[in-house]
Amino acid sequence: MQPALKSDRKVKKQDAPTPCERHCCKEGPIRNGHVGQRPPSINPERLKDFGEEDYLNGDVKTWEMKIVSRNEELLRDALDPVTQPNSRSSQPTYNKLIRFEDISAAAFKIQSGVQKTPCMYSRLSKQYGMDIYLKKEFLQYTGSVKERGVLYLLTSLQQEQQKKGVIVASDSNFSMAVAYHASELRIPVFVIMSTSTSPARVKMCREYGAMVISYGTTAKDSQIHARRLAQENGYLYLEEEDSAIYLSGLGTMGLEIYEQVPKLDAVIFPAGGHCGLLAGSAAALKHLNPHIAVIGVESESFPVLQQSLKIGHPIEDQACSNHQFYGDVSGPCFGTNSLQLTGKLVDKVVTVREEDILISMLRLLEYERATVDAEGAIGLAALVAGKLPELKSKRVAITICSGNLELPLMRQCIDRALTLDNRVCKFSLLLSDCPGNISKLLEILTREEVRVLDIKQEHMFVISDLFTIKVTCIIETRDKIHTAQLRNALLERYPTMMWTER
Repeated sequence: MQPALKSDRKVKKQDAPTPCERHCCKEGPIRNGHVGQRPPSINPERLKDFGEEDYLNGDVKTWEMKIVSRNEELLRDALDPVTQPNSRSSQPTYNKLIRFEDISAAAFKIQSGVQKTPCMYSRLSKQYGMDIYLKKEFLQYTGSVKERGVLYLLTSLQQEQQKKGVIVASDSNFSMAVAYHASELRIPVFVIMSTSTSPARVKMCREYGAMVISYGTTAKDSQIHARRLAQENGYLYLEEEDSAIYLSGLGTMGLEIYEQVPKLDAVIFPAGGHCGLLAGSAAALKHLNPHIAVIGVESESFPVLQQSLKIGHPIEDQACSNHQFYGDVSGPCFGTNSLQLTGKLVDKVVTVREEDILISMLRLLEYERATVDAEGAIGLAALVAGKLPELKSKRVAITICSGNLELPLMRQCIDRALTLDNRVCKFSLLLSDCPGNISKLLEILTREEVRVLDIKQEHMFVISDLFTIKVTCIIETRDKIHTAQLRNALLERYPTMMWTER
């Protein structure tokens, strides 16, 4: 596969369509992610003043897609078809478990629409005692690996449905990818977001080309509203799930990693509830080399995947976090197909703390100049936490799959990570209120070559001598050793110093 930028996309002639491509579209295959005939552009007036009771007029229409293929051997002879009685979206659910040829077909079809991201040797290798290669999937146009599955999903739709349009209801990476690629394919796309969605996300989605409607105070309100619009206007309601098409698209990243890094020993993926990337890529990697260890990492606070694997089916009532820090990492387990693939193909699933994720984000920013979110940093967090000692001296690829971290949250995360890494410290001490005492303190800090971030003095609430002040300093050091040297120097001069532990 060759990377293709937005301005360089060209329609290429396909010599022999795969079985999946021959049967996905009733009116013929769509070549390399482009629709032959462009439907009319979205007219904003169609949704002017759109409210709960004022729906667009239109008949309810249904459609179906059929995938026909040869009766070939499934991956590793271990995958059995699964029936899902309750689909989570209006999109038809295809329970045909993916094969290697499905992933190969997806890779060919989306090659002109997504980046072939680099998988580069990392300077973090020496620090953790192994050869680390970082698959920088956050360099995709929308900053997320979800583009792979979304583009293959959209290009597999019938042309009739592409003309009618699609609709999603969230502010997730999945919705961002749908907004961008649907617009690129000239498919009308509507995104319903709750009023609590950050303005930056709304703006970004509109810039991708979607019609964005703010509705409801919760994500559930937006989803209900989107389903109603889909039913009444013939749109296809899309929700991230584990259909064979979507998983095959995500699995193309496994193909790229195998191609880019020879003699791999292990690959680390984010896990959590949305484990489609882990499952799809594991299918590709295990087919190519069964000896490559595939490892999933999820949050210790939300071990959704571990619990689902333990009981043998997705957890329905798992209490998940709505905190924007975790994103998809804390989402509910959304599919039996992904769960079954994970159980049969993934070698290990480990959990990490929030502190480990924050330090991992800091390491990637410092060593790789990569600004990533929790989902992007959680793979490296397993090494930060020392959860994978068996990988010492091995060749390991880590997927950095998401970089959509908003600026206010990024500042908060980096500040907290510096504190956890013992590089931002706080101490207080009592000084007599005499000229020159604070200057002497600053001289010590200067001699120890620390950076003073904040210093303040307090008179009113000091319960000691009348002419005593309390001085509180926040300082930044180079590392833990530098912090220990500063602490010893201050204790030698001020034995009553109070050091604030993290």
